[in-house]
This record gives sequence, structure tokens and C-alpha cells, in this order.
Amino acid sequence: MIRRAAHGLIRGYQLTLSGLIGRQCRHWPSCSEYTDTAIIRHGLWPGGWMGFARICRCGPLGTHGIDLVPERLPDGSAWYRPWRYARWRGVEAPPSPFACEAVEEDGRAEAR
Repeated sequence: MIRRAAHGLIRGYQLTLSGLIGRQCRHWPSCSEYTDTAIIRHGLWPGGWMGFARICRCGPLGTHGIDLVPERLPDGSAWYRPWRYARWRGVEAPPSPFACEAVEEDGRAEAR
């Protein structure tokens, strides 16, 4: 129920204020989409902190690029240490499609 309410508020922002402010997010997906996905995937408390940290990183001196919501919560995170849920620096980028694999003489593949 609470996740649905949070989703409704985020969607309301996306349909109203986001259009007035302008779509200027430095990341993909946008900060509102990131926060919505984090809340759906991890719950209101951890997802809200992840979204808050992402919004803090999204500024002129912050990060940019592809930043996906992590599949699982970070190690050491707990409800009483909410700052541990969030990534305050860097981005969660997908693996590069340009990673090369070399095959050694014994037939094992080695990523480079």
C-alpha cells in the first residue's frame, strides 16, 4: 500500500512538475524513474534512501551516465544505518559490451 502511494506521488511529479522544470537529469534512467524502481524493488525505506542519494549525485559537480538500481541491497546496510543503502559516489553501470575475452593455450577463457 505504501509503495503504491509512493509510486503515485512519483508518477504525479513525472506528469506535472517534471515537464515544467524540464528534463535535465544527467543520468539514465532519470532520478524519478530510479527512485520509483528502487522503492518497488527494495521497499520504501531503502529505496527512498537510494533515490535521495541519487538526487544528491545529480548536479553540476555530480556523476552522470548510465546508473541502474542494484539488484540487491549493499552489504552492511540495515534499517538503523540508512545511509548504507545508498551509493553516494559513482554509478552502477552495466558491464561493458566491449569486454574482450582471450582464450589461453589450455582452453580457458580469460576476461580482459
